[in-house]
Amino acid sequence: MMNTFQLNDGHHLPVIGFGTSPLKGPDAVAAVLSALEAGYRLIDSAVNYQNETEVGEAVRASGLDRDEVLVTTKVPGRFHARELAVRSIEDSLARMRLEVLDLVLIHWPNPSRDLYVEAWEGLVECRSRGLVRSIGVSNFKEHHLDRIIAATGVTPAVNQVEVHPRFPQTELLELHRRLGIVTESWSPLGKGTVDLAAQPIAAAVEAHDVTAAQVILRWHLQRYALPLPKSASPQRQRENLDLFGFRLSDDEVDAITAMGVDSGRRFDGDPDTHEEM
Repeated sequence: MMNTFQLNDGHHLPVIGFGTSPLKGPDAVAAVLSALEAGYRLIDSAVNYQNETEVGEAVRASGLDRDEVLVTTKVPGRFHARELAVRSIEDSLARMRLEVLDLVLIHWPNPSRDLYVEAWEGLVECRSRGLVRSIGVSNFKEHHLDRIIAATGVTPAVNQVEVHPRFPQTELLELHRRLGIVTESWSPLGKGTVDLAAQPIAAAVEAHDVTAAQVILRWHLQRYALPLPKSASPQRQRENLDLFGFRLSDDEVDAITAMGVDSGRRFDGDPDTHEEM
């Protein structure tokens, strides 16, 4: 049984999940099936990944009980109105052929449209209707969180944001802890922007006899962040789950965090300006 994070709504999430972007088609089905066989129990999808059908197919084909697999999707910017957000979730359920979604997030705040509060109201409605167990957001900053909490009285269970050693998001993670929000880390390994041979990572690799990816994923866990690595390789999927036989020292965690820079985002993904419809 994998360790879990408790959400502020009483539900739990495994401490590591499987990311599915940009997997599509038969490759997506095969990768998700392989991940489930390796032991992943949290699968992260999105409308804009265009792979919800494949994720649902893999969950059914796995032979696992539905309650054993937690499925996430995300509402895109073009559905940022209360009734549209509800429709997006209903459409996702139909594509995945599921009765309920375990976690639904608003994918980006898309501030120029200024409709993310209404989208959040739609997620709250879907949770009350039993279409969704837990609701959260993705790529929200403090002021975005403040607005939706003030408007609805409902604090997101999750905020999924870019976190990796070049962009450790220390202040946002601390805010999440104060608000009782679980941090999910997308692009947890930095996708080529993180120097895996950098001294803090290399030293930890040598000290613990593990891979650089395992060091970084363990760094996430010890910062109370839930990483969502993606790999189609069964061997790497298994390695990315094998994080519980060692522990980084506080100094090792701090040294990796110190690799961060203000300009450390992988692309121009500042939620105040970046938008995805």
